[in-house]
Amino acid sequence: MSGPPLTAVVADDHPVFVDGLVTVLADRGIRVVATAANGTQAVTAVAAHSPDVVLMDLSMPGMSGLEATRRVVADHPSTAVVVLTMSDDDESVFAALRAGARGYVLKGAAADDIVRAVTAVARGEAILGAQVSQRVLHTLTARQPTRGAGPFRHLTEREREVLDLMARGHDNARIARALGLSDKTVRNHVSMVLTKLPAATRAEAVATARDAGLGQQDR
Repeated sequence: MSGPPLTAVVADDHPVFVDGLVTVLADRGIRVVATAANGTQAVTAVAAHSPDVVLMDLSMPGMSGLEATRRVVADHPSTAVVVLTMSDDDESVFAALRAGARGYVLKGAAADDIVRAVTAVARGEAILGAQVSQRVLHTLTARQPTRGAGPFRHLTEREREVLDLMARGHDNARIARALGLSDKTVRNHVSMVLTKLPAATRAEAVATARDAGLGQQDR
C-alpha cells in the first residue's frame, strides 16, 4: 500500500541542524532532495525538484524564509511549506500563516512531531506545534469579534461557507463547484480553516463544525 517516499527540501542556515534533520527524516522514510542556506536557494531548489514539503526556517541571510514561503506558495502550490523555526512570537506565526505556510513547528519539538507535521501537510492538512497552537487559539479567541451571530466568528465568511460544505460531506472538488472557486483556492481555504479552528485533521474540523450545528443539509 505504501507509495513513493515523501520528498522534502530543508532550508536552514545552520549546517549541524540541517545534517541532524536530514538524518531524522531519512530514518522515517522521507527523502531530502536538496538543502538550502537561504530563501533564494530554497525557491530554486523547489523549482528544480518539486518536493512534497519544504521545511523552512524564517531567519536566514538574504531572502528571508517568510518571503521564500510566499514565493513557493504562489509558484508551486503542490509543495507545502512547514515553518521550522525558533521564533514563537505571535507576529512571526501569523505572518507565516498569511504567507501560506501550512505548518508551524518550533525547533525544540520532538523528532516525531516534526515528522508528523511533514506527513500531515503533504496530505493537505494544516498543523501547528503544540506550543504554537495554544498561542494561536488564545490570540484568535482574544481577537474574536463581538458582532455577528453563530459559531466560528473568527473565520471569514468564505471560510465559514467552506467549513459548512465540509461538514455536509463535500470534498474539495464539490466545494469548488458549489462556490465557483478553483480547486487551489478551496485547498487554501481548507488549510486556513484547519489552522484557525485549530484542527489537526479535516475529520476533526468536520466533527467540530457538526457539533456547532453546521452542515445540517445534504447529510
